[in-house]
Amino acid sequence: MTENSGGADPERLRLADADAGRAAWRRWGPYLSERQWGTVREDYSPGGDAWSYFTHDQARSRAYRWGEDGIAGVSDDKQRLCFALALWNGRDPILKERMFGLTNAEGNHGEDVKEYYFHLDSTPTHSYMKYLYKYPQGAFPYDDLVTVNRSRGRHDPEYELLDTGVFDEDRYFDVFVEYAKAGPEDLLIEITAYNRGPDEATLHLLPTLWFRHTWSWAGGTAVPGLRRTPGAVRAVHDELGTRWLYFTGETETLFTENDTDNERVFGSPNTIPYVKDGIDRYVVHGETAVNPQQTGTKAAVHHVLTVPADDSVTVRLRLTDTELADPWAEFQQVFDTRRTEADMFFEGVVPDGLTEDERRMVRQALAGMLWSKQYYYLDVERWLAEHGVDPLAADPRVRNSSWYHMVNDEVISMPDTWEYPWFAAWDLAFHAISLSMVDIGFAKSQLELLLRRLYLHPNGQIPAYEWNFGDVNPPVHAWAVLFVYELEKHRTGRGDRTFLENAFQKLMKNFTWWLNRKDVDGNNVFQGGFLGLDNIGVFDRSAPLPTGGHLDQADGTAWMALYCQNLLEIVIELADDNRVYVEHAQTLFEHFAWITVAMNHIGDDNQSLWDEEDGFFYDVLRLPDGGATRLKVRSLVGLIPLAATSVIGGWTDRRFPELVQGAREFVRGHPAVEALVSSHHVLGPGAAGHHLFALFDEERLRCILSRMLDEDEFLGPHGIRSLSRYHAAHPYTFEVHGEPYGVGYLPAESDSGMFGGNSNWRGPVWFPVNLLLVRALLNLHAYHGDDFTVECPTGSGLRMNLYEVAREIADRLTATFLRDAQGSRPVHGAQPKFAKDPHRRDLILFHEYFHGDTGAGLGASHQTGWTGLAAVTATLFHLVGDGDWGALREEPLS
Repeated sequence: MTENSGGADPERLRLADADAGRAAWRRWGPYLSERQWGTVREDYSPGGDAWSYFTHDQARSRAYRWGEDGIAGVSDDKQRLCFALALWNGRDPILKERMFGLTNAEGNHGEDVKEYYFHLDSTPTHSYMKYLYKYPQGAFPYDDLVTVNRSRGRHDPEYELLDTGVFDEDRYFDVFVEYAKAGPEDLLIEITAYNRGPDEATLHLLPTLWFRHTWSWAGGTAVPGLRRTPGAVRAVHDELGTRWLYFTGETETLFTENDTDNERVFGSPNTIPYVKDGIDRYVVHGETAVNPQQTGTKAAVHHVLTVPADDSVTVRLRLTDTELADPWAEFQQVFDTRRTEADMFFEGVVPDGLTEDERRMVRQALAGMLWSKQYYYLDVERWLAEHGVDPLAADPRVRNSSWYHMVNDEVISMPDTWEYPWFAAWDLAFHAISLSMVDIGFAKSQLELLLRRLYLHPNGQIPAYEWNFGDVNPPVHAWAVLFVYELEKHRTGRGDRTFLENAFQKLMKNFTWWLNRKDVDGNNVFQGGFLGLDNIGVFDRSAPLPTGGHLDQADGTAWMALYCQNLLEIVIELADDNRVYVEHAQTLFEHFAWITVAMNHIGDDNQSLWDEEDGFFYDVLRLPDGGATRLKVRSLVGLIPLAATSVIGGWTDRRFPELVQGAREFVRGHPAVEALVSSHHVLGPGAAGHHLFALFDEERLRCILSRMLDEDEFLGPHGIRSLSRYHAAHPYTFEVHGEPYGVGYLPAESDSGMFGGNSNWRGPVWFPVNLLLVRALLNLHAYHGDDFTVECPTGSGLRMNLYEVAREIADRLTATFLRDAQGSRPVHGAQPKFAKDPHRRDLILFHEYFHGDTGAGLGASHQTGWTGLAAVTATLFHLVGDGDWGALREEPLS
């Protein structure tokens, strides 16, 4: 295995200083949300209708309770002082202070941001960042977007901003926002507006500084203050101290308060004369609504720029904790240096052998990951009390009432800071994989976060997401912990045992919760509900079944098998230093063995999760009368068992003979285990002496792969589909009390409102599960070796070993974002503007999921969170050679 180390470049030195606590290089970053309105945190409605309680229309006038939002914004790591961009083109009905999008009820495919913005670059310490917002010169079509999308059905495409015609003739501004740090507390800001249109145009540019509202709530803080000084706005805060926002020229500064305009929002009198929307009312409507005394808690520097056609204008600012006689002396030098250092850093991240287009994609994917950090604040006990609920009397009618122990007060990696501006458990595990490419310290902190006592429920459950902390996501945390640990070990030659041991103790608590809560019959066949796969099933798997009874879930059971495998790998690593962990290893091996038996067991009703005729795993519906039937939908539910595949090196036989002996005694003592486990060769060495842990034997593996690699089933041009294309012509139906329930192949958007209708697991390609499958194939190759080959694609006559199959899938995933022979990127779909426009063609969005046949981006458009894994798929096989993956298992990790 080879890798660019990058050496001790300046950004890596900053990371080392930050990790060691020598300098707070991460204190300031892009920690503002891109949407705080419409969130559960801000919802105080009696019925829990978050979207309607706090709307986009109210956001300019109403103070937030728990956080702030803005365009291209930054803040300190507790979001006390915020900076972002506001704009006005002279035609919009409101000041553009935040991104606009549709609520879940307004969009024909759920909530959706209707703006074009791009995270172009960022280093992990945010010493350099670059962002682009495309701002129309015509009136922004707010009403048109709402009206047309609301009128469309679920079978219709979304009505996008480009479709409105507001970008016709390229009448828009490209507004680039760049940040460079001269020091940990010293941010240089450069905003450049390009007029892409044919005529001169006026742009009001309003860089805005404000304090998060913390002073009027019960137990609030002292009121901080902003004041105009010569050439600057001075900010004074009890905790942050004094800061200065320097700007150039005799520019107008506008001051108001970050307090609610009660008159506009609630129809009641204001108690203070200057309120949150004062700057909007002054600039757009000409009202006397800003403080002439030049003080407040919100301030904007008002630049009125005339930008010639095909030209640009630049504005410079500096936010620092030091009073400076000349803020601009080294400004250009710092910017030039930080840009060069960013290039140097990514040279050390991206391996040799990638094309220029691939390198561009990887860098933008990682930039999106780093821009998607957000300060997330929620004290659930206080939130419940503010709802009039006794926090100690869990009320199922009130959202999250049993999670009163939770206090969230950290910078967290978000799935999408507009569409999903809240953490999600299994998303965050995948985020850590991508983040570990650039910032292993932050990646580890994110994995540790949800295992802390202020997050992890006392019963051991990991919180899912704010809409329902008690929902159940797939248990992939241990998989991510192990991945990040091994990556750091490979890079540095030293594994972080403290991190691994701390995570293991908490993960075992969560593992026990799964054993106790998600195995209804106590037979090692697990449930779990929707398990992150929203609408993949015949029924809503998180709701009571219309048939009664329950589902034995092939994916739920396989997730637990993978959990066992990952914990077993972790304890074997820990046992190298502490033999106490050998007993844990024995226990986990036995759990895995029983799950394997259950997964393949044929009961008295002649039903099991494995279907011998189809050669595939399915969910089994267990009816109240004792009957059972397989729900024969070919989906990722039946491929997750393939993902539950791990390999442990043969060196464990020598290091831990008592573990091997105990495993053999266990198998011999249980005939059902012996019959199945032995046939799967768990205890027998593979091609390189490794041990394989899997839920299938070689025959069943070939059956599964035959379907997965069939282009008429799962293997799409851009990765593994979530539902077999077989169901396009053969939809699956199941009738209950005369009512049909069905699943058909939908390669694009969902046609139902299940789980909000804003995602679809019935055909599109999803990156996280694809990466799990790639990992499994590499493990299987490490065990079986080069001699084990399959047809890929099925029926093509072309045979590949499993390393080559894994690489083929990774290449198809990566191609989603790369230019094809015609210069188009599949992710852009049927938008010729993105293929032909020189100011768009190299701008890449990392969507939530992708069309199963074309690769067009779908769902949340900035979900760089787990789709940031594109950086992994593009680089993995340039770092891991044919024999490298197995070599990692040949010697102890210690």
